[in-house]
Amino acid sequence: MDWLEKSLREDFDLPAKNPSEEAQRRWRSAVGALVKNRRRRFRMVADLDSRSQNEAHRRSIQEKIWLALNVQKAAITFIDGAKHKEYRLTDDIIKAGFSINPDELASITSKHDDKALRMHGGIDGISKKIRSTFDGGVSASDLDTRQNIYGVNRYAEKPSRSFWMFVWDALQDMTLIILMVCALISAVVGLASEGFPKGMYDGLGIILSILLVVMVTAISDYRQSLQFKELDNEKKKIFIHVTRDGSRQKISIYDLVVGDIVHLSIGDKVPADGLYIHGYSLLIDESSLSGESDPVYISQDKPFILAGTKVQDGSAKMMVTVVGMRTEWGRLMSTLSEGGEDETPLQVKLNGVATIIGKIGLVFATLTFVVLMVRFLIEKGLTVGLSKWYSTDALTIVNYFATAVTIIVVAVPEGLPLAVTLSLAFAMKKLMNDKALVRHLSACETMGSAGTICTDKTGTLTTNHMVVDKIWIAEVSKSVTGNNTLEALNSVISPTTLGPFLQGIFENTSAEVVKEKDGTQNVLGTPTERAIFEFGLKLEGGCNAEDRACTKVKVEPFNSVKKKMAVLVSLPNGTYRWFSKGASEIIVQMCNMMVDADGNSVPLSEAQRKNILDTINSFASDALRTLCLAYKDVDDFDDDSESPPSGFTLISIFGIKDPVRPGVKDAVKACMSAGIIVRMVTGDNINTAKAIAKECGILTDDGIAIEGPDFRNKSPEEMRDLIPKIQVMARSLPLDKHTLVTNLRGMFHEVVAVTGDGTNDAPALHEADIGLAMGIAGTEVAKESADVIVLDDNFTTIINVARWGRAVYINIQKFVQFQLTVNIVALVINFISACITVNMIMDTLGALALATEPPNDDMMKRPPVRRGESFITKVMWRNIIGQSLYQLVVLGALMFGGERLLNIKGANSKSVINTLIFNSFVFCQVFNEINSREMQKINVFCGMISNWIFIGIIAVTVIFQVVIIEFLGTFASTVPLSWQLWLVSVGLGSISLIVGAILKCIPVKSGENSSSPNGYVPLPSGPDNI
Repeated sequence: MDWLEKSLREDFDLPAKNPSEEAQRRWRSAVGALVKNRRRRFRMVADLDSRSQNEAHRRSIQEKIWLALNVQKAAITFIDGAKHKEYRLTDDIIKAGFSINPDELASITSKHDDKALRMHGGIDGISKKIRSTFDGGVSASDLDTRQNIYGVNRYAEKPSRSFWMFVWDALQDMTLIILMVCALISAVVGLASEGFPKGMYDGLGIILSILLVVMVTAISDYRQSLQFKELDNEKKKIFIHVTRDGSRQKISIYDLVVGDIVHLSIGDKVPADGLYIHGYSLLIDESSLSGESDPVYISQDKPFILAGTKVQDGSAKMMVTVVGMRTEWGRLMSTLSEGGEDETPLQVKLNGVATIIGKIGLVFATLTFVVLMVRFLIEKGLTVGLSKWYSTDALTIVNYFATAVTIIVVAVPEGLPLAVTLSLAFAMKKLMNDKALVRHLSACETMGSAGTICTDKTGTLTTNHMVVDKIWIAEVSKSVTGNNTLEALNSVISPTTLGPFLQGIFENTSAEVVKEKDGTQNVLGTPTERAIFEFGLKLEGGCNAEDRACTKVKVEPFNSVKKKMAVLVSLPNGTYRWFSKGASEIIVQMCNMMVDADGNSVPLSEAQRKNILDTINSFASDALRTLCLAYKDVDDFDDDSESPPSGFTLISIFGIKDPVRPGVKDAVKACMSAGIIVRMVTGDNINTAKAIAKECGILTDDGIAIEGPDFRNKSPEEMRDLIPKIQVMARSLPLDKHTLVTNLRGMFHEVVAVTGDGTNDAPALHEADIGLAMGIAGTEVAKESADVIVLDDNFTTIINVARWGRAVYINIQKFVQFQLTVNIVALVINFISACITVNMIMDTLGALALATEPPNDDMMKRPPVRRGESFITKVMWRNIIGQSLYQLVVLGALMFGGERLLNIKGANSKSVINTLIFNSFVFCQVFNEINSREMQKINVFCGMISNWIFIGIIAVTVIFQVVIIEFLGTFASTVPLSWQLWLVSVGLGSISLIVGAILKCIPVKSGENSSSPNGYVPLPSGPDNI
């Protein structure tokens, strides 16, 4: 079967992520015109022509937006006194208490019209006209009124497809259309020759069978579409922080209204058009809207912020002025459709299998028709001559043609590619319930092949519930977990030391205290910032607040490259002070002074510096995250300059505890059993990283831990030797993570999954085979670049995605094994109307039964499927060929000697034996379906009782078969069978289980790419594994 695998590799090989248009068009070209139902087969495949048109349309709109933002703005500036469009206040606007027209408000923001903004009194004037305040926001009581006047924050979407549209799609099958025409001809000729109603039975039976297949297919496809619609809605759920009714709230972007005060931070996607109120170093990336790659600096002089753009740096408060379809982003999104999602590698491979077998089926069907026609013409020529023709002759030819078409219907596995979609939809739905949102279909499939997971530490391996556990200040280390924190510190340092210490905590932070709806106060911010801020609040009661009186002048938000954050404040005495906080080694390197017990700044000696570094390492060895706080007094500052790189005075070292998540150690152990290497990539201190990695079971005796600066300085040859041993990378930059992922994929051909939460992680998430963004800690930019969003930020959830990924791959293999067996037998043994119903069992119900098997623990005891391994393995071919031979021998024996062997006599003996052959064929497939649940193990019943979908489909298949044989014989060309013949049918089918067990004892030589065929371990001898 190497020719099949070679053909699949040449024409139907597609990268799992970011495939080129050339590769996508190549496999479509290979499929060619040999598709029974193009509309259904390619429904879940990207429409490349539509996508190309949409991209051109998008570029055109972006150019117009760029012109509007630049050229038009310049024209307004130079042409003084340009006439503005008059906007009228309607009675509804006045009655609602607003003083500005929605279209005028949209025009001001979208055109960046400074003149119109000033005319309305600037941002303050606009806020009054839309009845909003900077501190309190809007009132929740008038949300409906605001939505009625200014619109809702939703974009126009293409309506969902109805059930009848799926019925219409199913009816587009060319072979079914041909069969319906044949059925109508058969009915007309039958009526003319045999009269009503007997003459209609054959044709009507085919039509009823076709309608049944169409309805079952449409129901299955419609249910899939509902699942994908539900998952698509989950992808669009984005939440944002706003101030309403004077309190900070987290709401869906779809609930935003004009007047809301939105809090923006790094990595956020701007949810609506708005005006900048205040903030720090706000940089906006407008490339998605205007195509301009350079970020835009937003300030009170340039206050316009547009929906769909991204916060590249800084933080700010924004007042919403335009929502939904009035925004430029809304107009852009409404004019474009995405052209479908990229097809997955399995979908492409199975399209290849369906195409190749379809060609074989077409040849076989043509030969069958030719042979039947030649035999018919010879018999006719020898009996009545070719010059005399009757209506029954026409009916015979139509039946021959219908037989040939039926072979194509049954033998061509048109449902194979759609079985992948069904399995993926099922897996994605289950993963959604298990806190994993799959954004791209291929990710679920690819995750089953992952050989390496590069994971963050904080929040993924740990709980992300941080608390200050130890502190170093004035050369004294103290544990501060108890209630006597202040007393413990006062016993070793003077109160004057706490002044700059608390200043540094409360001024140099991204955390803030907010008032909740119920009046209680809560601290918001990252877990690290929250831990330090809450620690400061504990100390605040014992310190004079006047000592900390100061005003923020400039803020440098935390940056994962610099690994620090800084703030410049003005002091009451007229001087300025920089506070810097960040990675311990970096801050200590910036310091040449330290605060002593009396609050004085004293020079930092080499001995003291060594003691400080020892303290940092001591904290880190206890698995504590370490941060340092320092300050520097300056007389003046430059608006354009960054914080000083040196000359700081060290205040303190924080040791922050972040416990390992329960279950992580078991999850890491499960990864190792599954042949998946877990590598920790973190920005933390190397000793902290090593301590956590050892606790999780990631760092082993033969593995190494390395720091980012050392890693990035290695040559490619050194990296080739080093990377396989790396288990921990500490003090890493996002670029280091990207380099590691690139080399793992390029040098070692690994399938790599990588986690990320920050904006700077986006390149690594995009580069990896599977990008996993954190749902809680992750920014919107990271989530957009990811393939899967881990909603609970838990490493155990990532392992669950790998389990389901393997289940999808193996389930599709099971279905392919089952279906190819049916195809081979159906090419030889066929019945017209009866075989059409078997097609339903084979295509739709078989896929539903086998493609929705849940994962089991054994799947995580096998190595992952490597790149380039054969999809249809030698194990599968062994089972397919063995079962096909058995079925062909049994059915052939019944066909040529059944009447004699079973002593069936009488006028209808031919009909009885044909019905028995059909019934035996169906029960062979029923038991082979059970057999296909395991490709290697003899025990195929393990876990079957708990899979109610599988049990239900087997039961429906059997009941349906009984109805066809016993009650629909007139239409299906069958006759009722005696109980003895029913036992014969069931018995012959059940022998498939014995044949399957014998086949599994036949050893199969493993492939070249793995030590066992397709990642399956050899047949074990223990009773638990049989």
